[in-house]
Amino acid sequence: MNEPRRISSLLLVASAVLPGLFASACQNSHAAVAAAAAPPGEAWLTPQQVKEASIVYAAVGEQNVDDTLVTSGRVTFDDQRVAHIFSPVSGRVARVDALLGAHVKRGASLAVIQSPEIGIASADVGKANADLFAAERDYNRQQDLAAHHATSQKDLEVSEDNFRKAKAEMGRARQKANLLRAGGVAASDVSQGYTLITPLDGEVTMKNVSPGAEIQGQYAAGNAAELFTVGDVGHVWVIADVFESDIARVKVGAKAQVTIVANHGKQFDGTVEWISGVLDPSTRSAKVRCAFDNPDGLLKPEMYATARIAVAERMSLALPRSALVRLGDQTIVFVHTGTLADGREKFERVPVTVDDVDGSKWVPVLYGLEKGAKVVTAGTARLQAAM
Repeated sequence: MNEPRRISSLLLVASAVLPGLFASACQNSHAAVAAAAAPPGEAWLTPQQVKEASIVYAAVGEQNVDDTLVTSGRVTFDDQRVAHIFSPVSGRVARVDALLGAHVKRGASLAVIQSPEIGIASADVGKANADLFAAERDYNRQQDLAAHHATSQKDLEVSEDNFRKAKAEMGRARQKANLLRAGGVAASDVSQGYTLITPLDGEVTMKNVSPGAEIQGQYAAGNAAELFTVGDVGHVWVIADVFESDIARVKVGAKAQVTIVANHGKQFDGTVEWISGVLDPSTRSAKVRCAFDNPDGLLKPEMYATARIAVAERMSLALPRSALVRLGDQTIVFVHTGTLADGREKFERVPVTVDDVDGSKWVPVLYGLEKGAKVVTAGTARLQAAM
């Protein structure tokens, strides 16, 4: 009777002790989990901490991206609004009428050049006119003689040839004189001054002449120097380089924007006017011409510019710009990766490569994330501090 009573007593003791031991073990297990620290690159936050930090995350998906090509460019004159002015005659500069930076109207005098070629051109016209008169008179006389059988056929033909040569020489002399007169010269026996004029309205952007200088004409042997450049900067071009892989995406008429260092933050709006049909063999890029109105003259020829050319929208895996965090030269995002047994939320730091060049709301993801990843879009500062 003693043995059954002892077994019963032991069972009573065990039933009283085991629940306490089990509860203690569970408490120790939870304490161990609570005490566990997040590994490097992760943050484990309680639901209360997530709420206090205003952390918001959303799944990454495909978005319509307002795509923009960003490239470098150079400001140039509209070649229909710029004139490179040379002198057609050699001589000495008698007077300079336009200074560097001056605004001139079409037909205005830039400089006056004293040239003996002006007198020679006038003299050539006079001589050719006299020769033509003599040759015509001789030919008419030979025709009369031939009609009365008083001259030979040979003499008639020689006279006719001389008459034709005289007409040709007269035409040449007049063409040369008219060419000089087209430049504003008053060709005469008295004056030998040739007036350089501007063929358009604009600003004198280059002057390479001074009074008393000896200059060489375009039609003389050797290379003539450019004396003036007159350009209208109210409408300019930006010549941009677009790589071979992007050419098909650029269309004539597309919107374009440029910024320049001199006016950082100011955007100039224009349009694509022309796309080159050939590539530069060294850079594998094509020239794209964009036109811009420039009433304030802020875009100056030869300035370097950053050009943004609008292209067709495309679907791309993208995330909000607010999700990006810059750490030195690295771009990262925070991804929600799950929930721990104690209820804490797990967040992991993930490096990504994005196409962040156009400043749009959605940033295309190139590498680092897959569709459906839960990316933190608000409260990234708290996560960054916790890691």
